[in-house]
Amino acid sequence: MASRFLPLAILALSVAQVFASDPSQLQDFCVADKMSQVRVNGFACKDSTAVVAEDFFFCGLQMAGNTSNKQGSAVTAVNVAQIAGLNTMGISLARIDYAPYGLNPPHIHPRGTEILTVLESSLYVGFVTSNPENKLFTKVLNKGDVFVFPQGLIHFQFNYGTNKAIALAALSSQNPGVITVGNAVFGSEPSISDDVLAKAFQVDKNTINRIQAQF
Repeated sequence: MASRFLPLAILALSVAQVFASDPSQLQDFCVADKMSQVRVNGFACKDSTAVVAEDFFFCGLQMAGNTSNKQGSAVTAVNVAQIAGLNTMGISLARIDYAPYGLNPPHIHPRGTEILTVLESSLYVGFVTSNPENKLFTKVLNKGDVFVFPQGLIHFQFNYGTNKAIALAALSSQNPGVITVGNAVFGSEPSISDDVLAKAFQVDKNTINRIQAQF
């Protein structure tokens, strides 16, 4: 009898893995109750009788981010931290501003696929596939062009022009997360051992120390 149900069990598990993402909503909305001490995969729901229009609202995306930093870029995120009503919705948004020659450095979104639209100027964008191929896909995007970065893959955007650039990104998670590769590897707290990094990057420890000093 058990053998009859084994294929169905395997199929059910595979389907669950394929569609696993942010928690699915089982009601009209589940506005995040950020004061709740309950810990779940996401946020506990706010009492529906206390929900107001502002729980679904964000103002300020028309404002340019401050790009006066080493990378020359700024990300204005609009996820569940800014809009409590995004809880369980499985989507979020971000505005990215780029100074001339500004870079949104190589990074990963561990919990979301990103689709990016260029609003102003042009960008050179790309992503790298996983081991062992590590294949690089790149494209020059102009105003109105759209590009997709698959979930969990390292990707970047670079403004190679002399004018500022603006892009709008949508992500398939209420809280996609971001891991900037350089910051994670060379700026961790506490630091990753220089013995480890020197061997990983096949350079001497002095080189590693110089790089770590930048983070």
